[in-house]
Amino acid sequence: MKTYTFNDPDLGQVSYVDRKRYLWLLAVPFPLIPLLSMGLMTWTGREWSLWIPLLSLYLLIPLLDFLFPNDLSNPPEQVVPQLEADNYYRLLNHLTVPLHFIALITGAWFVTSHHLSWSGLLAIGLTTGVISGFGVNIGHELGHKKNRADRIAARLVLAVPFYGHFTMEHNVGHHAQVATPEDCASARFGESIYRFALREVPGGLQRGWRLELHRLRRRGYKAWGWHNEILQSYSVSVLLYTGIIIVFGFAALPFMLIQAAFAWWQLTSANYVEHYGLLREKLPSGRYERCQPRHSWNANHLASNLILFHLERHSDHHAYAARRYQALRHYDDVPQLPSGYFGMFLLAYVPFLWRRVMDEKVMELAGGEPGRINSMPRVGTV
Repeated sequence: MKTYTFNDPDLGQVSYVDRKRYLWLLAVPFPLIPLLSMGLMTWTGREWSLWIPLLSLYLLIPLLDFLFPNDLSNPPEQVVPQLEADNYYRLLNHLTVPLHFIALITGAWFVTSHHLSWSGLLAIGLTTGVISGFGVNIGHELGHKKNRADRIAARLVLAVPFYGHFTMEHNVGHHAQVATPEDCASARFGESIYRFALREVPGGLQRGWRLELHRLRRRGYKAWGWHNEILQSYSVSVLLYTGIIIVFGFAALPFMLIQAAFAWWQLTSANYVEHYGLLREKLPSGRYERCQPRHSWNANHLASNLILFHLERHSDHHAYAARRYQALRHYDDVPQLPSGYFGMFLLAYVPFLWRRVMDEKVMELAGGEPGRINSMPRVGTV
């Protein structure tokens, strides 16, 4: 274990060890899960075995989250600069990027070289889509950083699910408007995930493009030039998808569309659970209060946080967006999800169960005051 040291005025030299340092390695091969599906079918000769890894993700990870105690540990603030300067953690993120390309290309080869039924095609498409959604998470982590290599890696990995508008939309749009009625990526109280998706998906696309065009105009660049960072990622997507069709034929197209759509759905699912019903106070000036940790739902469940590089410590992320995943903190006094994201996704897909669990929590946080809740607009309003 690597030891970080710092000087404390009262205790003298203090040592800190990140006990999750090598557990983060578990997340690196995660993008290759679709290859496990293909291997199972090859080994068993049974097409239904393609579903096993996908079902395991949604059943096994919530079970592990339940069995293992929540991780409430925080690194001392004095060692955060050392943690963030340790390129080991950054390297783990970068190592996952090419694996997403491998998963997509291998999936295209598999579906075009095996005579799969629609069930088999759907199994491979959805499993790869979950992994491409994980790629959006990697793009999220790296896209927040100022390092040029990190931001290029973010654009590359976002090219796999064709989601190149994400960084601009999320960093500049969502982080500015989070937990307000104006944010298309913050779910409102009483809003089902399906209704939310109709607002979030087109809203995110439009906001991302609008913000990027504004950035380009401000810098004196043309909208349809190479300086457009959304187009940079989309160009990689076009090359990747076109290359797959050239090599494997149009038979690969349904698979690619399924995985891309399900990857987008994974991000929608995450956005839905992360801020449901939470509202920032509007100040007398008409502006909203600064985003605080209490404006995001947080989770400290061990298994899902390891797989997702601490995405579930979302409260600290929104309060301090530039912090790297290894330095994100737990707070005792923020909204806490009853399960990790994989379990919460399943709950969200059944709206009456979601509302039965989550609406009471939102009301309790708001002290029963409707004015402190980000609610669905009344009929006749936006």
